[in-house]
Amino acid sequence: MDENNNYNNSPYGSNYQQPYVPKHEKPSSESSFDSGMQGINEQSRTSSPPPPQNNYGQQNSYSQPNNYGAQGGYNQYGGAPQQGGYGQQGYNNNGGYDQQPRRPVYDRFMYEPIGFPEADRGQNSSDEFGFSEKKSRPTSEKTIAALFLILILIAAGIAIFGIIHDIVKSDEIVDKIGNPQQVVLYKESKPKGANDEENFKDENGKYTPEGVASLVKPSIVKIYTYSDYAGYMAKKTEGTGSGIVLNEDGYIVTNAHVLKADGFHKVENNDGDFYDAKIIGRDAKTDIAVIKVNAKDLTPATLGDSDEAMVGEQVIAIGNPANLSNTVTDGIVSAVNRKIRSDSTGFEMNCIQTNADISPGNSGGALVNMYGQVIGITSSKYVSAEFEGLGFAITINEASPVIEELIKNGFVGGRFRIGIRLRDMETEEKRKALEEVLGYELPEDFKGIYIDSIDEDSDIAKTELKAGDFITEINGKTVSTYDELYDTISSQYEAGDTVPATCAHVDKKGKIDYYNIEFKLMEDTSGNY
Repeated sequence: MDENNNYNNSPYGSNYQQPYVPKHEKPSSESSFDSGMQGINEQSRTSSPPPPQNNYGQQNSYSQPNNYGAQGGYNQYGGAPQQGGYGQQGYNNNGGYDQQPRRPVYDRFMYEPIGFPEADRGQNSSDEFGFSEKKSRPTSEKTIAALFLILILIAAGIAIFGIIHDIVKSDEIVDKIGNPQQVVLYKESKPKGANDEENFKDENGKYTPEGVASLVKPSIVKIYTYSDYAGYMAKKTEGTGSGIVLNEDGYIVTNAHVLKADGFHKVENNDGDFYDAKIIGRDAKTDIAVIKVNAKDLTPATLGDSDEAMVGEQVIAIGNPANLSNTVTDGIVSAVNRKIRSDSTGFEMNCIQTNADISPGNSGGALVNMYGQVIGITSSKYVSAEFEGLGFAITINEASPVIEELIKNGFVGGRFRIGIRLRDMETEEKRKALEEVLGYELPEDFKGIYIDSIDEDSDIAKTELKAGDFITEINGKTVSTYDELYDTISSQYEAGDTVPATCAHVDKKGKIDYYNIEFKLMEDTSGNY
């Protein structure tokens, strides 16, 4: 008899539906399942009386899925033990409870059990007294945490041990590192007698650069300038420069712009000895000055003949640039007889051009040839825009008469002064700069020397000339530059002479009013040309 007949002949009626059993829960042998089922059906038909027609024998709230999610009542196969709702032991047809929970019944279209949470929790989720066991934390997590903590402790221990070991063994380790290979430095001395003075001078008396430096450096001093006595006492310098010792009695030549006419000065020699200095005379026109210190046995420099200087001849400059004492730079004579105009006065002096570095602080120092002779007095003021970066030194031949006059008289005799400060119109740039000061343009063909100010103690202050006017002629000769004014007067007049001049006043509308004056030249003994 096939299964369909068995199911159709079920004592529960023709409408009875065979419960669905998933394949993974079917018995391992299909035949055993069929024979088991057939046996159950046969027994149900022969030995078991039909189930009473009551609530337990029909499909009702117990046999259908209900609120409890379980199927209650008798076993449809004749009292086989079933598991009731809530995971309780099923009620059998003998009126008792089975000791084993019934298998969950699956719906044909569902895989999950309907209303049997015990299956999800496992059949062994309750002890023999029916109490649920509380799940413990997985052992693997505890093991991992313990191992991680152990690793951290080990790493910390190793680090602490390493630090202590390095501290204790540091000296020994350094010795081991340094000992394997010694660094060898190769050092040699000059040949014996290499620094002897006879090696710096040949049979013709010409020195090497180091020979010249050794010979002349003791004759170069550093000059400190203080603006007033308070600055002198506080050693607050206004500037520094260089000087050349002229004789053993303490006369020293330098540049006029290094000194301050009413200031205080101190001199430091090559041995580091300090002396207070007094100004003997200064001439701003040539930028030459002479000072004196109360010292004996100074080493004077030897003055040469600058007319003998040749282009290409090797020279050195010695001074104190940037407050660096006895700095030596070398170069050659780049040109001779250069007429260079001073930045401060505009007066031209005959100079030697050189490529030896001459910087502020070098002013008043020496330009020396290879025979140890001073052929020029270096000056940072004798530069101009077109000669930027070049070095110049006032030739010693042109400086010597001025030095002698300053030592003898304290000033250069025969000098005159007018008593004015002026602006000329030598270039178009100067003319435009003057027009900016005036605030209006001058007539196109107008030329003259503009008067900035007039000294009250001068004779020209007594004339009609006023600041803001122009001098256009001297004794009938047109003048419009400083050189034209100086050359015209010096070629015809001396101090004490009266000079005729033509002057002009120009208003904003360009109207020119000319007038004539006469003034007396005064002797200039101030040095503030």
